[in-house]
Amino acid sequence: MEKFAQIKLGFLGGGANSLIGQMHRIAALMHERYQLVGGVFSSNFDCSLAHAMSLDIPQNRVYDTVDSLISGEMRLSASERMAVVAVLTPNALHFDAVKKLLSTGFHVICEKPMTTTVEDALTLQSLVEQTGKVFCVTHTYTGYPMVRQMRELIARGLIGDIQRIDAQYLQGWLNPIVKDDQKRANTWRLDPAVSGSSCCFGDIGIHAFNLVEFVSGLSAKSVLADLHSGERSNHLDVDGTALLRIGTDVRGSIRASQIATGEENNLSISIYGNRGGLKWEQENPNRLVHLPEEEPSQIYTPGNMYLGALAMSSTKLPAGHPEGLFDAMANIYSGVASAIHGDATSPGSFPTIEDGVRGVRFVAASVASNLRGQQWVDL
Repeated sequence: MEKFAQIKLGFLGGGANSLIGQMHRIAALMHERYQLVGGVFSSNFDCSLAHAMSLDIPQNRVYDTVDSLISGEMRLSASERMAVVAVLTPNALHFDAVKKLLSTGFHVICEKPMTTTVEDALTLQSLVEQTGKVFCVTHTYTGYPMVRQMRELIARGLIGDIQRIDAQYLQGWLNPIVKDDQKRANTWRLDPAVSGSSCCFGDIGIHAFNLVEFVSGLSAKSVLADLHSGERSNHLDVDGTALLRIGTDVRGSIRASQIATGEENNLSISIYGNRGGLKWEQENPNRLVHLPEEEPSQIYTPGNMYLGALAMSSTKLPAGHPEGLFDAMANIYSGVASAIHGDATSPGSFPTIEDGVRGVRFVAASVASNLRGQQWVDL
């Protein structure tokens, strides 16, 4: 790979106490393809400035709004200004920021869900097509080597024609919060004005849905969802189940919960074909289990020469060394960097605007299905 100058990167959000900010920052640095040069790290300018100083970012590259960031950066030469901005703010703030950034010539990396409405998602899709800018939505789990290997094995026909897909994403962290009025009021994911129309499905169910389509190579056609808010005084879902009709003859399901008491980050996906199955679990990400029909199970692990090209290029360590969430996000950042530099990128190197739109459609359709009394809704 040809050596390029580091890409100038800016952040919107991702301040001192932000886990997602830490994850993006470390991931961007892993392959040494980016330099974080500034941003709006917090809605409080003093906090933003203090965080920037802790990262040795100069004060003149710290801004108080997305508008001031754009105007400040556009005064710099092309070689100095940010080329790409990562939008790490709460959901309701994504659309306006991304629209302004794309319109003024920045590439964008955006947290999911991309927007809170399908209409806004389609507006951004049109804008990406018009501007030709690189856009990525960070469905982090698609960066795991074994998820990428799973995708390739299915495309190769290892398990035959897909018949059944099941995904689940179970967490328990909202269980004590949803029952406490004060805690609930201080949790933005439970605020429709900030989170959008969904909490659980918009936060983690969307990841499970993305994995279903990413790994299978198929598109879901319709969804029937039963969502649950946990408490009558709570306005957004914290638990739910969705049935999927995928392709012509494939059926699937997604279970997602943030009140699954005791669960930490239990994301998994199982895909079954007419000649076998494949299973992967996020809490044990280095193992991809192949279930061939009438044969013993087989285990794929990272770092081995039998892996496909995308999975192998996504592995940074020798076999037997664990790779985790930061590595997965770093693989996505690396794919974006290649696209920005105009390199050829393999399909699946990073989630695109199309993936962002599909995720927003899934959340909207699931909410609509639930409101209509669990009716099938087209995606």
